[in-house]
Amino acid sequence: MAKYFDVHPDNPQPRAIGQVADSVREGALIAYPTDSCYALGCRLGSRDGIDRIRAIRHLDDRHHFTLVCQDFAQLGQFVRIDNDVFRAIKACTPGSYTFILPATREVPRKMLHPKKKTVGVRIPDHVVTQALLAELGEPLLSSTLLLPDEDEPMTQGWEIKDRLDHVLDAVVDCGECGTEPTTVIDFSGGEAEIVRRGAGDTSLFE
Repeated sequence: MAKYFDVHPDNPQPRAIGQVADSVREGALIAYPTDSCYALGCRLGSRDGIDRIRAIRHLDDRHHFTLVCQDFAQLGQFVRIDNDVFRAIKACTPGSYTFILPATREVPRKMLHPKKKTVGVRIPDHVVTQALLAELGEPLLSSTLLLPDEDEPMTQGWEIKDRLDHVLDAVVDCGECGTEPTTVIDFSGGEAEIVRRGAGDTSLFE
């Protein structure tokens, strides 16, 4: 049964955030809100967490997992990024974008695209997510909470708890956060390629 954390959207309670972070450190798989929609998250390097996310979403090994990072200092540990790409990403973060970039050796192999050796990274503009990342001190390994054969992610924490209680360890609820996933930009080839149009404005990359 998943633990349920009712967190204030603007002033998240430190005690609740601390408990969620402790759960993640202990190997929990959580559902949490972001600035685009809810996501599944676990600790970086958690093989069990990756396998559980794949099972919930019916994902194959070509799926790009995302490292949700607190800031650029953290992001820079896990991807290789040149000055031009850095400036392009800096101009629209934090925000509802995921960027696909070549991974460094800090990223567990199980997370990588098997052929490209790339990974998704993002810096969210969301008070609760940022509070959790600050408390955790490392990125969350994440994937959009979009169930198989469904067109839109779930938007309510209580609904997620009700439907996925048996496969999650915790649900963080701070109210509705929208249904549109992030815009995905692939920079792994050096030039910006729009992979998915979502919540983030694509005009900067066209």
